[in-house]
Amino acid sequence: MRKQIVAGNWKMNLDATQSKELIDALKAQTFNAGVHVAIATPYVHLAAAVDQTAGTSIDVAAQNMHQAASGAYTGEVSAAMLEGIGVKTVILGHSERRAYFHETDALLAEKVNAALENDMHVIFCFGEELEDRKSEAHFDLVSSQLTNGLFHLNASQWARITLAYEPVWAIGTGETASPAQAQEMHAHIRAVLAAKYEDALAQSVSVLYGGSVKPTNAKEIFAQPDVDGGLIGGASLKAEDFAAIVNAF
Repeated sequence: MRKQIVAGNWKMNLDATQSKELIDALKAQTFNAGVHVAIATPYVHLAAAVDQTAGTSIDVAAQNMHQAASGAYTGEVSAAMLEGIGVKTVILGHSERRAYFHETDALLAEKVNAALENDMHVIFCFGEELEDRKSEAHFDLVSSQLTNGLFHLNASQWARITLAYEPVWAIGTGETASPAQAQEMHAHIRAVLAAKYEDALAQSVSVLYGGSVKPTNAKEIFAQPDVDGGLIGGASLKAEDFAAIVNAF
């Protein structure tokens, strides 16, 4: 059975005091025990968040990392550095990293390799812009992002990969892909995986939906057979909203 996952991506939000307050509020929530819960805080809060969530079911993830093990990369953080403070999960390929920092599929493949070499778990993001969907190129684009970023991996390495489909046109816009649209793309993703590897692998990988998931729409989205959870942005900054999404299964 695939793992159900809800991960909160805090992006560049909250100072140290606000981060502590939010984690305290999250610790006071009751979460569905069958759902794996993660929060991706800004780099500067990661170590404190790991300490603050110790002994809870909340996993702490990084929002990004560099592909090199070390070196003259001012301002960057390596997989080993993350591991050294107890962070075992990293988000890679978020649409904002692709758009604002020009991260390519080739670069992301290097980052995935570095993460796996350090025994980390990867939440790999991908998805189409509005113009891709309007031109009906969205299926081809998603297939290409998966192929270029991940299809160099062997089957055993997929045990540490979670996929996160994010229609870029639905991130931070208030727009959301309909449950049917989400299911259609998630089914396509599994078909692409099955064609490259085998159906058993495709059926074992958790595929999250990321695109303006809220307490009001989470239940319907998560009810789709190929949707295994969500990568949550704005709603993850409110403990009650985030808990409501986790408990929407």
